[in-house]
Amino acid sequence: MLFGNPFKTTMVTAEDALRGSQERRFEVPATHTVLGTPLEGPWPEGTEVISFGMGCFWGAERIFWQQPGVVTTAAGYQGGFTPNPTYEESVTGRTGHAETVLVAYDPSVTSAEQLLKVFWENHDPTQGYRQGNDRGTEYRSAVYTTTDEQFEAAQRTRETFQRELTEHGHGRITTEIRPASEAGRFWYAEDYHQQYLQKVPNGYCNHGPNGLTCQIGLVAKD
Repeated sequence: MLFGNPFKTTMVTAEDALRGSQERRFEVPATHTVLGTPLEGPWPEGTEVISFGMGCFWGAERIFWQQPGVVTTAAGYQGGFTPNPTYEESVTGRTGHAETVLVAYDPSVTSAEQLLKVFWENHDPTQGYRQGNDRGTEYRSAVYTTTDEQFEAAQRTRETFQRELTEHGHGRITTEIRPASEAGRFWYAEDYHQQYLQKVPNGYCNHGPNGLTCQIGLVAKD
């Protein structure tokens, strides 16, 4: 299924995307295995949500559930066309979705800017439709925002991190940044994907510090 697939490195159109289903075709756990919080809500009043695509969602999710102020995290699919996709459908590249991690957080403890710093520093955002050995449109780098402040922070930190990349001889950022209202709904992934690296500690993970720093906050001008 994965070899010779023309959709793996070419974004599928809405017309050619898989139809999916009007109903979820699997169970999603009610509670986060690590944090003990509701995976799909409801969350405390004031909780904000942002989603990140960094390649395979297993390692990416673990990075975010370890961050202070995070209420819950979840693995899923976003940014494409197919409703209620399955993993088997998404890896064909014919749903248009990116493997994504939903991060619900308490803005009184952390911020979108701080979470974006974690995002930029823990993957390679210059690889287009791949992340390391994982190749295909579903492994693209992406940020899907739910507030104007998040969107502005994503654009601002992208510019900041691009300067860092350029200074160290790396290429242009290919990260897709869109409001979730345009990218579409976050579709939760199957039970076995949720908090996968807690369940399988030695499981596959290709995420970690990339050696560069995304400066955030106020910086004095010369």
